[in-house]
Amino acid sequence: MSEAEKNRLSRIVTRTGDGGQTGLADGRRCAKSDPCIVALGDIDELNAACGLLHAQMMQAPGMEAALVAFVRAQQHALFDLGGFLAMGALATADQLPSVEALDDWIARHNAELPPLKEFILPGGSLVLGQAHVARTVARRAERSLWLLVEQMPSVSPVAVYLNRLSDALFVLARRIGTAEGSLVYWQKNHAARSTHE
Repeated sequence: MSEAEKNRLSRIVTRTGDGGQTGLADGRRCAKSDPCIVALGDIDELNAACGLLHAQMMQAPGMEAALVAFVRAQQHALFDLGGFLAMGALATADQLPSVEALDDWIARHNAELPPLKEFILPGGSLVLGQAHVARTVARRAERSLWLLVEQMPSVSPVAVYLNRLSDALFVLARRIGTAEGSLVYWQKNHAARSTHE
């Protein structure tokens, strides 16, 4: 590896994007408003939301280590998904994380939860609220991906993974909230009742 290759991440200001375009790994230049770049940005934002969730979980007393490890693993998976998109025509399926492994995680952890009889409101504690923020960002990233699939059908596995990840983050939030006793359930007509209290 040459010195230039070793230091390729050290140069932060390149000015190559000052005209509103950016490049993919296959050499293609595209507008920063291109659906592929929007999707990449949403995945990056989701990774940041998961990073904050991970940091809060690390600080939460009694947090199950396996749940913390799951969030970190998903950060790596998200980086892989972004890499798949950024590679453009050079992308290969072996870059993609396993949806089947995510399905297995959801099934195992959902089985440990009581039946869900009411809708859940985001919040209850800082860490639980952040889990729901990550979940909703995952849904937005998924929507961006389905728009991109209309142009590039080959990226549909990324959209599928994000769909499943948002489900997993919902299950994670329930696991956290159940352990903390901090779940907040929706109450019908609560707003109307509150105005009379």
